[in-house]
Parts: sequence; C-alpha cells; structure tokens
Amino acid sequence: MVNDNLTWIILPVAACLFSGCDQGGQPVSVLRLAVTTSTRDSGLLDVLVPVFERQHGVRVDVIAAGTGKALKLGEAGDVDVVLVHARAAEEAFMAAGHGVRREEVMYNTFEILGPADDPAGIRDTEPAAALRKIADGGHRFISRGDDSGTHKRERALWQVHGDRPNWDAYVESGQGMGATLTMADQMSGYVLTDQGTYLRFRDKINLVELVTELPALRNVYGVLLVNPAKHERINARSAEAFVDFLLGAEAQRIVASFTIGGERLFHPLALPVSQQAPS
Repeated sequence: MVNDNLTWIILPVAACLFSGCDQGGQPVSVLRLAVTTSTRDSGLLDVLVPVFERQHGVRVDVIAAGTGKALKLGEAGDVDVVLVHARAAEEAFMAAGHGVRREEVMYNTFEILGPADDPAGIRDTEPAAALRKIADGGHRFISRGDDSGTHKRERALWQVHGDRPNWDAYVESGQGMGATLTMADQMSGYVLTDQGTYLRFRDKINLVELVTELPALRNVYGVLLVNPAKHERINARSAEAFVDFLLGAEAQRIVASFTIGGERLFHPLALPVSQQAPS
C-alpha cells in the first residue's frame, strides 16, 4: 500500500513530467508547435511565442523541420499545431482529415540569390526562366532537396517549363534554409530562399538578390490545427488559442512591425492595411 503522503508527492511530480511545470512547481499546459526552419531562422517566433506563453500560461515547445516533415509530425499526432508554407500540401493535409482548421497568417516572398557577377545572367528574369538559364549554363545550384516548402516551390518552378534537367552542378543539401544558404555561399552557387532567412543571414554571406518581388514568388504561411479526434494527446484548447492569437490584432501587428536591418520580413494577412506599420 502506498503511503498517502507519498502519493501526494508522486502525483504532482508525474503531472510535471507529462505536462511541464512553472517555476513554482505548478503544472502548465504544453503546446507542441511544428514550424518550418525558415520561420525559426527568421527570429519572428522569438518575439511572438513569449507573448502567447505569458497571456495563456502555456509553454510552447517549437520543433523546426521542413514543411513535409512538419506535416508528417501533425499527421502522426506528434504536434498540436503546424505552421508551414506550402498551400497544396496544406490543403491535402486538411482534405485527408488530419487537420480541423487552417488559417493564413502572413506572407513574404521567395527569391533567387547568386554570385554578384551573376554568371548565368538571371538578374530580374522571370523565376522559372531564371532556373532554366542556370541549368542550361551548367551553373552551380544548391537545392534544399528536403521536401520543405522552399523545395516544393522550387519543384513547381521547374515544372513551368517541364521536368528539371539533370546536370552535375545541381546539389541537394538536405538541410534547413540557413545551412543551405551557407553552403550556396561557400560554393558560389545560386539558391532559392525565403526573404526572411536571407535577411537574417545577409551579413554572413556574399550572395546577392537577383530575382525577387515577383507574383510567382509570393510565399504564404498557413497555420493548421491538428485533428484531436485522431490523437488523444492533442492539446486542442491551447492549439485553438494559439491559432486565434496568431490571427489577433496584437500578433498581427508584431508580424507587421518585425524587421531586420530596417527591412520588413513578413506581411500580415489578418490585419487591415490601415493598422499596419509602414513598410
């Protein structure tokens, strides 16, 4: 028979192990959030997440992965919320019943970077045509190759003019956006990146923006609430609160005002233009 006093000790400890505790030892709710590496690397979550945690008494555990892997984590019920940027994959996730709510939070743009002397001559070229010029000239191109949102967009751009050509200077990093940018810089190659990660790494690399700010490069971020009916561990209440928070005026204003080196990284999609800070 377990001593009653010991039982009162064991129960709070067990609660802390499974749900987390605050500094006073009180159980707190834990929200598991899967995000893309580009979102993490931008630094935006370092501002947003603490605000949500303070307001709701929830600890957010952030897991950074490519979009494909992040969605797989949601499908398996290993996270409560997914924040990614690949609309077709997100819609497929919802259609399969893995999510119960999808909202568009913000957008930025993709862009193609390359050496300042631009040996492929792609500056200001339409994105799909720019990739073809890189391939036709046999120039170095570094792809993430990891089924991330960025990799999915790259594949879509190749498909505009047919299948991607095979050439020796096409390299798949299999890594996140920051690591891929560093590799492309070291190899003096071309690379497709999201603008936010580029701005975060701009002072660390020599590559420059060559193709940017075009409609085909718009990059929308969606937040998806994982279906709690499929997985017992889903923290549905905190997940719903987090989605509402991202769409709320305070978070949307944080998104609108978040800058690096004076340049705005993201544009909110749930905040009237009249309430946004000037870009």
